[in-house]
Amino acid sequence: MHIHILGICGTFMGGLAALAREAGHRVTGCDAGVYPPMSEQLRALGIELIEGYGAEQLQLEPDVFVVGNVVSRARLADGTPKFPLMEAILDAGAPYTSGPQWLAEHVLQGRHVLAVAGTHGKTTTTSMLAWVLECAGLAPGFLVGGVPLDFGVSARLGAQAAGQPRPLFVIEADEYDTAFFDKRSKFVHYRPRTAVLNNLEFDHADIFDDLAAIERQFHHLLRSVPPSGRVVVNGLEESLARVLHQGCWSEVASFGSADSDFSADGPAHDFAVLRRGQREPVGRVRWALGGTHNQLNALAAIAAAEHVGVPPAQACAALASFQNVRRRMELRGAAAGVAVYDDFAHHPTAIRTTLDGLRQRLGAGARILAVFEPRSNTMKLGTMAAQLPWSLESADLAFCHTAGLDWDAAAALAPLGARAATAADLDALLAQLLAQARAGDHIVCMSNGSFGGIHARLLQGLAARPAFSA
Repeated sequence: MHIHILGICGTFMGGLAALAREAGHRVTGCDAGVYPPMSEQLRALGIELIEGYGAEQLQLEPDVFVVGNVVSRARLADGTPKFPLMEAILDAGAPYTSGPQWLAEHVLQGRHVLAVAGTHGKTTTTSMLAWVLECAGLAPGFLVGGVPLDFGVSARLGAQAAGQPRPLFVIEADEYDTAFFDKRSKFVHYRPRTAVLNNLEFDHADIFDDLAAIERQFHHLLRSVPPSGRVVVNGLEESLARVLHQGCWSEVASFGSADSDFSADGPAHDFAVLRRGQREPVGRVRWALGGTHNQLNALAAIAAAEHVGVPPAQACAALASFQNVRRRMELRGAAAGVAVYDDFAHHPTAIRTTLDGLRQRLGAGARILAVFEPRSNTMKLGTMAAQLPWSLESADLAFCHTAGLDWDAAAALAPLGARAATAADLDALLAQLLAQARAGDHIVCMSNGSFGGIHARLLQGLAARPAFSA
């Protein structure tokens, strides 16, 4: 089969492309604003990438066009289509489908799907779960919205392990809509046997009116879990309690709270895992990761892995060697005594969680400089602007890139006083950072995009400066 993917460099569609290529299909694709790490991964697989959405791509005549949710029927200011290829596909009556639908029909069918859903931590928890299953010899397939350092790729098909009735497949289960022609959440296509509900708060203000609307989509996910399945749910979240109250027809395993099935005792970098009803810990996790969020992610992965036969003690041992995911507090380098990190945080809660975790690791003495761009659809709308000062409390200084915003970021950050700075131009933002940075600082760059290559530019700028002291 020849598939041509529209929006191929998105994390989900890029992973789908890798799976299709591994399965022996011919894969081509197009996108705008191609950037690493996905572009590097796709080219390494021999997948041809085309810049833009020109109608001439119809001449490729694939068996099917797989349409990412970046594609719409939108028009530019001059009235021309923003995605002329999609218009040509519709005019020609050419076959097309969504990414989640293609995945469900050509990859997930016949597999035991372990789906990880939640507002935050999906990528990390999916990667943790895949690694635990890998260490247990279960050879899982997976599709992750990032690149797990333990695997080096965001997706693979996996194999059927001895003793398993079905091949296992771990997937990051996104609640965002499927495509412009299918407004259901992506995850309703996956039909998991093991479903992880990590957490749930309001997000995606561009497509959801309120939290109740998202809770309803999570309930739709639960409707697809079979009676022999397991729903792993964060026992600390009232929103998820409401989701379960709408109906659940499967076994529930909770985590997080003291009275949950799985809980933690100890700091996030070294903690015992407790099982309700058992006096002794079932395992211990000692690892390089920090932050309460990663502790909860670990508990979720342990509970999900148990459903396919991995004992908690074995899961804990596997997590001790877990290396995290690219762009999740990834140290990009150090220069002139300043450490520069790259992180995917793009929601106020994720920003706060990221910075709190670093603060816990560094202690009160080190300076943290947070630099971020409100790039997600929700953040661009300004829906959560009022939460930004709260999200940045652990940072000593905060720098916001305001290009493309139609709301006043400086006013939103005013409660931080002189600790906050804004700039619409990336060069100006870099100048602000370089003027403030000093030896011993930790600079965390947060965005769900490439951020204009700010990490490398920061390191170059720091290295070019004369020696300076704290």
